[in-house]
Amino acid sequence: MKANRGQIERALDAPGQGASADIRFFLLYGPDEAGSQSLAKRLERAMGPQAERIDLDGATLKDDPARLSDEAASFSMFGDKRWIRVSGMGEESVPALTALLEAQAAGNPVIAVAGALKATSKLVKLALDHKAVMACISYQPDARESEQIAVGIARDGGLRLPSDLARRIVDLANGDRALMTGEIEKLILYLDAAPDRPREATAEALDALSADNPDTEVGPLVNAVLGGDLKAMHRELTSLNETGTAMASVIRPLLNRAMLIANIRTDFDASGRLDGAVEAAGKAVFWKEKGLVSRQVRQWDAPGIARVLQRLLEAERATRSGRGLGDLMVRHELLTIARQAARERT
Repeated sequence: MKANRGQIERALDAPGQGASADIRFFLLYGPDEAGSQSLAKRLERAMGPQAERIDLDGATLKDDPARLSDEAASFSMFGDKRWIRVSGMGEESVPALTALLEAQAAGNPVIAVAGALKATSKLVKLALDHKAVMACISYQPDARESEQIAVGIARDGGLRLPSDLARRIVDLANGDRALMTGEIEKLILYLDAAPDRPREATAEALDALSADNPDTEVGPLVNAVLGGDLKAMHRELTSLNETGTAMASVIRPLLNRAMLIANIRTDFDASGRLDGAVEAAGKAVFWKEKGLVSRQVRQWDAPGIARVLQRLLEAERATRSGRGLGDLMVRHELLTIARQAARERT
């Protein structure tokens, strides 16, 4: 059944209770991928840090449609709560979802972030028509809504964010919720804010964190990673290492390009015209790189680039963890992404 944002938030905050007592499956989709991801985080928080999470994807469910219902009915081997997260879900997963909904028992909640699905999608129709499913579509927020989202994210972390700084962050992240969250999380850490010790965000702090290093050129690395050129990637990483460039500095350019590819891919899938989708991106695509960007859009389908964004966001969080593993994780994720891109080239 269809749910608005308020309904889905309440259901994800209390899975298996109240109005969501009979819900087996949550489908989060739509053009605002980051908005869907933020909703998925609510279920993760509700299940708690000790809960066992099972990760599946569309390819796995295509090969084994019974896997989803089996996992949903299984008990945790540790005796804790258990839930299932599905990525890259599409039409190939309809048999798996059907089996889940027809199963006699399914005690573990299942959630999927499926990206921009068409209204005619069999997956969407099944989800909207079944009372044991909650489906919510996330649209890209407008500028005013984005500012309110930024203020809310900051408030949850103990940061008071004035409207002028919220507007700057929205502009810096081009309205993308995931990128806004990253900028705000950096501010929270920089100012040592927390819900029990709130801090006031300042322009000086934002300036310090947003300052670009003009001596660092990561464009070739971005194209090597997302284009699947492993030799060029290793060459660029060696060069950055020799200049002492922190790996954290390469994440934001990669995130920006990946988000650009995701947006263009959405338009391309809807229209079938790649040139038109690239042109519609306007100045976001530098004219000299239109060819490169077009090839990257062809290499990455919507589920693939969504996984890239998730990997990059996890790597960015690792660089801010202070545990000394950030650079290593970034290199690992870049290698994983580049290898996948190389496979798509063949």
